[in-house]
Amino acid sequence: MPKPIEYEASTGEVRAVYDDIRATRKTDFINNFWKVIAHHPSTLSRIWDSLKRVMVRPSSIDPLTKEMIYIAVSVTNNCQYCIASHGAAARAKGLTDEQFGELLDIVGLANETNRLAIGWQVEVDEAFRQDA
Repeated sequence: MPKPIEYEASTGEVRAVYDDIRATRKTDFINNFWKVIAHHPSTLSRIWDSLKRVMVRPSSIDPLTKEMIYIAVSVTNNCQYCIASHGAAARAKGLTDEQFGELLDIVGLANETNRLAIGWQVEVDEAFRQDA
């Protein structure tokens, strides 16, 4: 694994993204995800821009729900880093232990029923088709 690029060692495009992360999040903390992908500045910039557009920009989905969706996908993908970082963000936005437990119940159930539907090759009901 490459060593994280710390703020003090950053230059150019990486420094600009780091400064935007600090300003957007109103903190000097830049987490390891950004510091490691900074080894490829264009990826760093692209992912940061996408994250701001999807997770930070006001939308019809509230910030806590966005974090819960991110956790659900991260659990399914077994990304311990994202579970931890978005879990912390969700708790900061009000996620309770009870909600986290219910979220994991939904994730577990969805994964189980998805696999059953895939394994049994269940045809989608006409009533559920968007083009119906």
